[in-house]
Amino acid sequence: MKKLKIGNFDNLSLQGIDEDSELIPLMTPEDEEEIQREELPESLPILPLRNTVLFPGVVIPISAGRDTSIKLINDANAGGKVIGVVSQKDENVEVPELEDINTIGTVARILRVLKMPDGNVTVIIQGKKRFEINEIIQNEPYLKATIKEVPQEKPDEGDSEFTAIIDSIKELSLQIIKDSPNIPTEASFAIKNIESNSFLINFVSSNMNLNVEEKQELLEIHNLKERALATLKFMNVEVQKLNLRNDIQSKVRHDLDQQQREYFLHQQMKTIQEELGGVSYEAEIEEMRERAKSKKWDDKVKEHFEKELSKMQRMNPQVAEYSIQRNYLDLFLDLPWNKFSIDKFDLKRAQKVLDTDHYGLEDVKRRIIEYLAVLKLRNDMKSPILCLYGPPGVGKTSLGRSIAKALGREYVRISLGGLRDEAEIRGHRKTYIGAMPGRIIQSLKKAGTSNPVFVLDEIDKLSVGHNGDPSSAMLEVLDPEQNSEFYDNFLEMGYDLSKVMFVATSNSLNTIQPALRDRMEIINVTGYTIEEKVEIAKRHLLPKQLEEHGLTKDHLKIGKRELEKIVEGYTRESGVRGLEKQIAKMVRYAAKSVALEEEYNVKVTVEDVEKVLGPARLERDKYENNDVAGVVTGLAWTRVGGDILFIESILSKGKGTMSITGNLGTVMKESATIALQYIKSNAEELGINPEIFDKYNVHIHVPEGATPKDGPSAGITMLTSLVSLFSQRKVKKSLAMTGEITLRGKVLPVGGIKEKILAAKRARIKEIILCEDNRKDIEEIKADYLKGLTFHFVREMSEVIEIAVTNQKVKNAKKL
Repeated sequence: MKKLKIGNFDNLSLQGIDEDSELIPLMTPEDEEEIQREELPESLPILPLRNTVLFPGVVIPISAGRDTSIKLINDANAGGKVIGVVSQKDENVEVPELEDINTIGTVARILRVLKMPDGNVTVIIQGKKRFEINEIIQNEPYLKATIKEVPQEKPDEGDSEFTAIIDSIKELSLQIIKDSPNIPTEASFAIKNIESNSFLINFVSSNMNLNVEEKQELLEIHNLKERALATLKFMNVEVQKLNLRNDIQSKVRHDLDQQQREYFLHQQMKTIQEELGGVSYEAEIEEMRERAKSKKWDDKVKEHFEKELSKMQRMNPQVAEYSIQRNYLDLFLDLPWNKFSIDKFDLKRAQKVLDTDHYGLEDVKRRIIEYLAVLKLRNDMKSPILCLYGPPGVGKTSLGRSIAKALGREYVRISLGGLRDEAEIRGHRKTYIGAMPGRIIQSLKKAGTSNPVFVLDEIDKLSVGHNGDPSSAMLEVLDPEQNSEFYDNFLEMGYDLSKVMFVATSNSLNTIQPALRDRMEIINVTGYTIEEKVEIAKRHLLPKQLEEHGLTKDHLKIGKRELEKIVEGYTRESGVRGLEKQIAKMVRYAAKSVALEEEYNVKVTVEDVEKVLGPARLERDKYENNDVAGVVTGLAWTRVGGDILFIESILSKGKGTMSITGNLGTVMKESATIALQYIKSNAEELGINPEIFDKYNVHIHVPEGATPKDGPSAGITMLTSLVSLFSQRKVKKSLAMTGEITLRGKVLPVGGIKEKILAAKRARIKEIILCEDNRKDIEEIKADYLKGLTFHFVREMSEVIEIAVTNQKVKNAKKL
């Protein structure tokens, strides 16, 4: 609220009156009734106000500066002293018209007019009744309009709700006056002595801290009870603002007092320490010097530490650089310089640990045992840089922990996914507050030894940002010839990383920088067969989920047949992460039944699997359409393992054009073009009438169009599809193929053979066609993976067609 002045109508003091002052007459109900009996004139001069709203009964001083307003006041003061007061919609309008003013205002009586030295006129007016403008009848020299009275609807006598609202308004008004430092305490006297309810509402509305639009809304409410309720709502908001403001001031004052108290205590402590003959930070420096005596430093590191410690001793403890220097020396003392854990060379125990933690993954286990054997013989071998490469969920990251367990070393892991800042690897230069070492040095500090097993997770997802290239910074970390003197910007010295065993994990090799990939030994961790998944679920996943859900093996038992159902019907992946989620659903179902004391089958049946997990979503029926010409199964490699895909082709009458769909890349489209051209040039040998190439259009489609596909591996698949289409002959059942073709009909080798073989087994493929040069890849695969598969190794495309395309015509074969 604004500053208030209390006065009487007849003897108002004009001394000290300004625009921010309100005059409070002690209006009685009799005075209000007398005002209500007064008749309004048919027309009145209209005085627009820029930034205030006049309410009935309220006395306010206003300052008139516009020539039209001054003339209006002078004419009215000389005449009937009654004017119409309205508020402007936009205070910036200098010459307001009818559309610039509110149509509902208050009839006012001029009490006093005072000419000011600056030429303006200050006039004290009292609101009488509300009115509404009918029509403007005069624009010059000021506005004049015909008006009509706006009656006020009063509540019934004895309305308890209205009485309660009035009491609340009085109570909140007194509270606001008490809590606000800008309102004089005399205002509470006026509130207590107001007898008229309508005047109380108008008076409070006029003095509230509201803008012109909000006050105009209150003035235009005809029902007094509704206006009182709206006023009360605004007052509640005002009280909340005051309480919040006072709370903030109290907290700020408390914080300032606390800071002053702490400052005085620190000053007293400093004085006491000086009187005792020293300062606190010197004891800290001596403590660092004592800790340094137990470190296994070489002379170079020791000399550097002493130099930096002397620099800190000369610093003023109050400057910001002091804390940076202290953090730097703390890092020096916390790093495990020349501190190594003792490796365990029990190779049989190491093999047992690896076999217990991971089923399968024979290549990785063999490489770890080889490393241990060489280390046992030489005991000074530099640690290798291994990169476990394979699809998600096959256990690459957890292998790192098992390696550390087998070696008896500390285990450290950092995730590199999305890393964009080179300083995360090399550290920040200690030239500003907040500088810190890189994550390599921080992790060694955490490990406490200089030869941990260090897992660099997701190394293929390093990103290039505006703060440098982290993958380039990793070159020094992962080069055995350089990392014996790894330089961290914060440490400002070389640190020996040659004894650290780095194990990187990656889903793809394509995104790894070639120079970085060259420094690592790539170990391919491929997917699992159905038999391996069942065994992993039985040995690891089910016991783990039972423990995490608070159950024991007596609460739930899933047999081999049921696990095979889950693997084949509900997961389609190379790893076992999705399988673990499905097993977790089964365990949660058992946990719920145990908690609710419901009956359930402890030994899970196939029916229970379908009940809990729903109908099988991935039951494969890939070969029902083998009676259709032009449909061939291919094998593909993806970042999440192997998969099978279909090549479909169809003929339509036309001019011999070829179209390709299925979200295919450039290489795959080129394979289709090569296949068609090879068939055209060898049509007679393939038993195809050359005339059909000019009479029919060919359309090739690869389903799952939302998935991008590219690569040369589908070359022989596309050629087989087209030969089957043009000859209208069937393709052999349960057959899949992969290989690249040339225009001469040669079949070239492709990659990702093991992943493709696993995908073929998951899809119940029986025969696979591969290039002869891929025979060596098959020989490297474990014999168990190849069980039930027949391989055909070819060099020419003619061999593929002879094996894949039968002499049997398809049903409803077209006559071409």
